[in-house]
Order: sequence, then structure tokens, then C-alpha cells
Amino acid sequence: QVQLVESGGGLVQPGGSLRLSCAASGHIFSIKTVVWYLQAPEKQRELVASITSSGIANYVDSVKGRFTISRDDAKNTVYLRMSSLKPEDTAVYYCNAFIVSTGGNTYSYWGQGTQVTVSS
Repeated sequence: QVQLVESGGGLVQPGGSLRLSCAASGHIFSIKTVVWYLQAPEKQRELVASITSSGIANYVDSVKGRFTISRDDAKNTVYLRMSSLKPEDTAVYYCNAFIVSTGGNTYSYWGQGTQVTVSS
């Protein structure tokens, strides 16, 4: 069994920074592509950033230059560093990861989400 847990959200002023973490645990053989999504109130979930197993990162245009996705495979953790935060960044942020278990099965896992609120 594999579990994915997000953390690091909170309340921050405009222009501030946060670092979100997405930590996987369980019977993990390898973690493939990891994707961060956001979901604003009463809106559909949207892709924010992704990173492949080789470290290739992609971002939605609205966060380019402000957000950085990275991974630490020794810790089974992916990070999303968020800088120059804007009120429109306010949302619940979710992590999704394709994980190969030690049993040889590949599944997509979702975390529970972490709230980010950007407000004065």
C-alpha cells in the first residue's frame, strides 16, 4: 500500500513564499512523473507543475518564474517552492504521482490536499 501526503500550506501575505511538500510512503519501488494541481473554491482542478523521473519540469504560464518544482528521490518527496505569491494563487494544492510498487504495479495516487491562502 502507498500513501501520498501534502504539507506546507498556510496563510501568507502577497509577495510571500511557501514550500509545499509531497511525501510518499509505503512499498515503493520508484516514483515516476509527479504533478501538482490547484483547485480554487467552486472551480475545477487545474494543473500547476509537473516533474518527470529524470527531473524535467513543466509549468503553467501563470506560475513560470515564480514556482519551482523539484524532487528528492532519497526521501520519496517532491517539493513546490512558491514565491511572489498572489491572491489568485489561493487554492487547495494537490499532489498526484505515478508510483511503481515493490509488487510491480503502477498506479496514480492523490494526496489529501493542502490549503494555500494569499491575503493581506
